[in-house]
Amino acid sequence: MSVDATAQIHPSAVVEEGAVIGPECQIGPFSVIGPEVTLGRGVVVKSHAVLTGWTEIGDGCTIYPFATVGETPQDLKFKGERTRLVIGQRTRIREGATLNTGTEGGGGITRVGDDCLIMTGAHVGHDSQIGNRVILVNNVAVAGHCVLGDDVIIGGLSGVHQWVRIGKGAIIGAVTMVTNDVMPHGLVQGPRGDLEGLNLVGLKRRGVERSEITALRAAYQMLAQGEGTFMDRARRLADETESSHVREITDFILAASDRSFLTPK
Repeated sequence: MSVDATAQIHPSAVVEEGAVIGPECQIGPFSVIGPEVTLGRGVVVKSHAVLTGWTEIGDGCTIYPFATVGETPQDLKFKGERTRLVIGQRTRIREGATLNTGTEGGGGITRVGDDCLIMTGAHVGHDSQIGNRVILVNNVAVAGHCVLGDDVIIGGLSGVHQWVRIGKGAIIGAVTMVTNDVMPHGLVQGPRGDLEGLNLVGLKRRGVERSEITALRAAYQMLAQGEGTFMDRARRLADETESSHVREITDFILAASDRSFLTPK
């Protein structure tokens, strides 16, 4: 066990031999830190949290009570192989959230980026790749092998099917089941997740220029109503656009995927 001299550990906490506790960490009462857990600088682990598995927590993260971070995957194919969970800096994992390590068949690692907010009861499944500044609202369930780009927001009580990709800046409304890929900056809502527009609020909040938003609006209309198939329209748009944000969408659509796309209405 390696514990920095500046760390504060409550006497009732269990820190197992082999754990690495960085400078200025605070570990609250009745929490458990497993033997392969590494905490960066200033990590706060509140009471009754469990950190286990081969898990790395970045600087400045906060783990709230009753969260379980780094447990084994909920996958019947998992046979105890050595896999990881890596969480970036300043991410907050709220009460009762669960984040699992990866599986050998899925690449062996689950990742969560910087400055994310994983709210109460949310779940991040094995081998998922979560970008920076992602918000999972209360009781969101992200299944295994999903990819969420930067700045994605998923509303409360929503689910994301395994292997689904959600592009940068997309927003998913509450109580939505997402079964297909969502293009960057898309707006999806409804019981079975229909793509109903662009995440205009998110684009404006991030300071995207008006010209780029105008280009995105035109691109969305072309994808929704242009000639040819959806993929034909995406290829034509990729050839014609000069917008970096539209290029994000076309690159995403034209990339290889295990799921079909939610198409614009």
